[in-house]
Amino acid sequence: MDASDITTLFASLQIPNNHTSVGLSNLLASNSSTKSLFHHKRLPDVGWTDLQIQRLLFELSVLDTNCEETVKCQNSTSNTGKFTHRWTGAGEREGRIYSPLVSQRHYGLGHGIGRSGDVMEAQPKAVGSSALLRLTLRLTLDAVRRGAGLNGNVGKGDQKSGPAAYGTLLPVCTGMSMALVLSGLRDRARKLDATAASEDLKMSNLTMDLAIQSTPPKKDPPTSSFVSALSGDSINTPVERDIVLWSRIDQKSCYKAILSAGLKCIVLPTKAHPDTDEVSTDLYALREALDQYGNRILAVLTTTSCFCPRVPDEIDHVAKLIQTWNEGKGSGAGICHVVNHAYGLQCHKTNKLLNRACTVGRVDAIICSTDKNFLVPVGGALIMSPNSKVIESISKNYPGRASASPMIDLFITLLSMGLDGYKGILDERKRLTSLFQQKMERAASVFGERVLNCPRNTISFGMTLDNLATASDDDGSQNKEITKFGSMLFTRCISGTRVVPRGESKTISGHTFVGFGSSHERYPHVYMTAACVVGMGESEMNEFFIRLEKSWKDYCAKRDKERKKKLMASF
Repeated sequence: MDASDITTLFASLQIPNNHTSVGLSNLLASNSSTKSLFHHKRLPDVGWTDLQIQRLLFELSVLDTNCEETVKCQNSTSNTGKFTHRWTGAGEREGRIYSPLVSQRHYGLGHGIGRSGDVMEAQPKAVGSSALLRLTLRLTLDAVRRGAGLNGNVGKGDQKSGPAAYGTLLPVCTGMSMALVLSGLRDRARKLDATAASEDLKMSNLTMDLAIQSTPPKKDPPTSSFVSALSGDSINTPVERDIVLWSRIDQKSCYKAILSAGLKCIVLPTKAHPDTDEVSTDLYALREALDQYGNRILAVLTTTSCFCPRVPDEIDHVAKLIQTWNEGKGSGAGICHVVNHAYGLQCHKTNKLLNRACTVGRVDAIICSTDKNFLVPVGGALIMSPNSKVIESISKNYPGRASASPMIDLFITLLSMGLDGYKGILDERKRLTSLFQQKMERAASVFGERVLNCPRNTISFGMTLDNLATASDDDGSQNKEITKFGSMLFTRCISGTRVVPRGESKTISGHTFVGFGSSHERYPHVYMTAACVVGMGESEMNEFFIRLEKSWKDYCAKRDKERKKKLMASF
């Protein structure tokens, strides 16, 4: 009903017009907010109320077909013999939902998103779901541009586009999204390389024709080398790009994602910084690998969000190196650069690094987790790129339709936050970072340890645990002691910390990582890490350090008691 209908109909119920006008003002204000949202496609400055969000979701749900009633309700009324709904579905997938509770959880949006050819493509039977997906993407890109500070400009002329110029949303976690991104880049590379080879062959044939026309007739036949050169035998056919160079970071999902895409992973070693405790990119190893594997390389995979002592890869230098290498190799797809920016959106310093990388060199795709950055349930990822064609290839690489659940969660959360709310959680994390480090340093002094000096990582913080075992203990005994301390932290309701022994090895899909956990083969310390991330409050942070100190004291007391008992038993 529009405003005029409401006025007339309410008057027929003897409701005074001045009363109706008050209610209409609320309705018009709500409609105005919705129109503004669709018109500007930007986050509202102030977050919406739950009632506003629910109203919009139900309005979008009404636009989808077959959402009037659940299967359970239909079955319970089927004995009447009359079907009362507007749509009848005779296909194999009609968005039917049995449970009213499930339907309520999804606001009746049962068709999912995308189509078999493209995860971002609109569905004829689900225009409401399609609109929700497109609007969620626009709101998310707006959040990372105006909130997190990523450059969203679309380049013109020689100007390069920013990292948030284009994007797509995938309903899978970071690891699976990485596999889909690599698969999409591989398909695109095959087409570009084939086109370049075809153009090279055309040019070669043209050159051969011109050479034959300009060559004076001779009695002797042309030499075999001359014929070979003119026939185009020297033109190289496209090489299958099946290798990904991965700057080592000890997270299993990254390595598995590369293998899941059907690609070979070359693990590049990291280097320990001589003046700090940081572990970072080995650019020399990257240069060597580029020269060694050449055109077989599909992409270089770098990381910006990681556990201490690992710090963000020097993605600006990597981007410049890849661009320079590609320029020297002629036409074709070239080597791509994929950045795992999983939870890096919450760090302003890392976002500036990403902006710079897109300015000075080549960046093809940036992968961000929705749960870690926007505080929604696990299950979604934002993919960004300075290149619209890359985003198109990735979106079209997704097989089949996709679940709308992660997008509904993200849509609700972004509207609930508003731009002010999103900036607020980023500012609060930034404020707590310095306090977190101070409290970590205080705890380290109490324990007789020290905080790892890793200034380029402002999310994850580390503290040595070298005193947990005596100097006479071998690595095996020390690692066992370290593992016990990590278990104690968890049993005391401390989650998220990582306790990393020294020199441990772990084999993943046939590859052995020495010194697993520290992203370096010979890291000199045993240590623990803890992170200061969005969503953590000051009271939670304070309680964490209280429990940490208590756990340390309890552990040391228990350890000393056990050692004393062993000593007494030896006499």
